[in-house]
Amino acid sequence: MSKNNKKKHQKEDDDDLKKLNKKELLHRAKKFSEQYCVGDDKNFTLEDKPTSYSMEGDKTQVRKILKMGVKALAAMQDILYAQDKWSVLIIFQAMDAAGKDGAIKHVMSGINPQGCQVSSFKGPSSEELDHDYLWRCQKHLPERGRIGIFNRSYYEEVLVVRVHEQILRSQKIPEKLITKDIWEDRFEDIRNFEKYLNRNGTVVIKFFLNLSKEEQKKRFIERVDNPDKNWKFSAADAKERGYWNDYMHAYEELIKNTSTKKSPWYVIPADDKSYARIAIASAIIHALDEMDLEYPKVSAEKIAELNEVKKALLEEKE
Repeated sequence: MSKNNKKKHQKEDDDDLKKLNKKELLHRAKKFSEQYCVGDDKNFTLEDKPTSYSMEGDKTQVRKILKMGVKALAAMQDILYAQDKWSVLIIFQAMDAAGKDGAIKHVMSGINPQGCQVSSFKGPSSEELDHDYLWRCQKHLPERGRIGIFNRSYYEEVLVVRVHEQILRSQKIPEKLITKDIWEDRFEDIRNFEKYLNRNGTVVIKFFLNLSKEEQKKRFIERVDNPDKNWKFSAADAKERGYWNDYMHAYEELIKNTSTKKSPWYVIPADDKSYARIAIASAIIHALDEMDLEYPKVSAEKIAELNEVKKALLEEKE
């Protein structure tokens, strides 16, 4: 795309954003994201949730909607950072190739890097295994005024560890603590942990990118066929695919048991990457709006001081 076309598209996006007042934009974000919010629904079932959804309009319209969401999110994050009271923890969980990395890259593309941090969690190290399973994630919690993003998280301990219980036996946990109730106990631990975070000013938003098995197969083949994407794929990914039903059961159980009104799960259709990103941006915008964010109030004395500084600068001789 030429520079002139880029400028043209940029102006069109800016004009569209200006046409929407803040109230209307927030209303749309809330309405759009609510359909994917599980809340505290204890009757939740994963099979009732779609993996795909087609947006009306062409690709240009979809691009505009996403760009508008990114711009709105960036503006709200600026206020979050300036206010320095709340923090936001965004958790992404999904099967391989569901688009977590791409969603983080695109949705957060307008965010000031100073106010955002991304942490990824793979298999625990020996040091991490010498602590409780929440420890390694606690070290990466966002500071006040910041957005923290977990690409996978402590939820792996009720996902991959549940699907492959032999991992649990190698985690140095006392044998008598590995009971038939261990998953329910961990769900309770996580609920209490997230309640603690919320009570201390950290809002937790959780996304499960709901990818179909057919779409995963398609993306795996694309990664094999494209040399630039070979690094993203390994035989282990294909092996885990063989446990698909076990993972779906584990996801359904954890979402049903850890989704609450204050720390909800959003089950996002992930077969269409652009649609998923719009849904994610909408949910984050809605969560930020619930915080009643505003820039810090400046005292009359401070304003007078600033005006004096301005006056001195204007009177300054070249």
